[in-house]
Amino acid sequence: MNTKFNEYRNTYKEIIYRDYLVDDIDNDLVITYTFEIPGLTVFKPTISFSKDLIKNSFINENLMNKIIFHIGMIELISYYKCCCPKKIVIEAGYLSDYDKSWFKKLFYNGLGEFLYKNNISISEDELFDFEVTGEEIKLEDVFYQGYGNLIPVGGGKDSVVSLELLKEYKDDNNCFIINPKGANIECCYVAGYMDEDIVKIKRVIDKNLIDLNSKGFLNGHTPFSSIVAFISYLMAYLTNKKYIVLSNENSANEATVIGTNVNHQYSKSYEFEKDFHDFTIKNYGIDINYFSMLRPLKEIQIAMLFSKYTKYHKVFKSCNLGSKGSTWEWCCNCPKCLFVYIMLSAFLSKSEMVEMFGKDLLNQKELEKDFIELIGEGETKPFECVGSISEVNFALNKIIASYEGELPYLLNLYKNNYLKDENIDLYELEENHNVISEYYDILKENVFNYEK
Repeated sequence: MNTKFNEYRNTYKEIIYRDYLVDDIDNDLVITYTFEIPGLTVFKPTISFSKDLIKNSFINENLMNKIIFHIGMIELISYYKCCCPKKIVIEAGYLSDYDKSWFKKLFYNGLGEFLYKNNISISEDELFDFEVTGEEIKLEDVFYQGYGNLIPVGGGKDSVVSLELLKEYKDDNNCFIINPKGANIECCYVAGYMDEDIVKIKRVIDKNLIDLNSKGFLNGHTPFSSIVAFISYLMAYLTNKKYIVLSNENSANEATVIGTNVNHQYSKSYEFEKDFHDFTIKNYGIDINYFSMLRPLKEIQIAMLFSKYTKYHKVFKSCNLGSKGSTWEWCCNCPKCLFVYIMLSAFLSKSEMVEMFGKDLLNQKELEKDFIELIGEGETKPFECVGSISEVNFALNKIIASYEGELPYLLNLYKNNYLKDENIDLYELEENHNVISEYYDILKENVFNYEK
């Protein structure tokens, strides 16, 4: 067990969600959350957006505040994890028994990778308890009638596929981006959306958390897609949208640590999607439907569709490391870059891939460890948003079968040491999904009509 974990829990026994404030500053709505760890520090993260985005003429203030309060519950995860107190005190609002159970599950599973990588072994029940002192927000006579789609765009191939599949609804679509930069905004432009069609959110992490991280306090992965879920729900309500259309695939359900529930992509999983849908129905009771357009697909099928969308090939980026610099470029030295390279190489030529990435990643010896993990021969899968082990092996077989000339380093390594016979039906769709029937028909048509 991590000794820091026990030390911090015994020293800092609680974290308090004090309040949230909504201010009108220079035509922006700025939401400021206040979290405090007594004896350590106070955090004040913010979320802001332009008031010009608001299209709903019948906003129920209580409903808006309830959603904002719940966004704070998700923001809290990032600050809780620095010392993992045994008690979370909620002064800013009210949680029912259902809510407590719901958020406790999200905290625990969403922090699964954090607990694993920090060598922390603890049950969900033992992790923390809620103490709720805030007042309940009553909802009465909430009128809502939305239309069209709000489509979160991350800048990678998956959200591009959703944009293309739903292009016939473009007039009623809005893109949604948290902290716009480089690839995500460029993908929207290439899809034909203008700035006024893009719901842009600015999210700022409190620098006190960054300071604590630099001093050695506990740090690690948090369920970012749950932030996307709640903020997109708020913005769907304020912009009069009926559907929030995610781009999370079936492959996101596979555990990162095989044989456990530790999943880097937990908040992209079908389990979370269903849980969030149930939570919104129970707490908000309005007709906004949150689902993933690509849930019936594997990553390999998404790559198959994306390979035809050539106008995006020079602007999309799926590299998280590359996004942290002043420009968003492929770092070409991480498991995410390698995974995307393998998936697309099953459908595109070597010259097309090298033009896209700047080098042949299948010939990079320094990526061998990442490669071994991707094919299922490591202790874990890479802690990244990557697809299933089986489809990586399927893609590699497909690449080798059609490769012309001498095999590059990683392909040669695979053929001589790890070759596995994987068979995936590229035209089979997963049955467990929440895609509305009209959109499912579009998805099915595009998959079945794909020309090799």
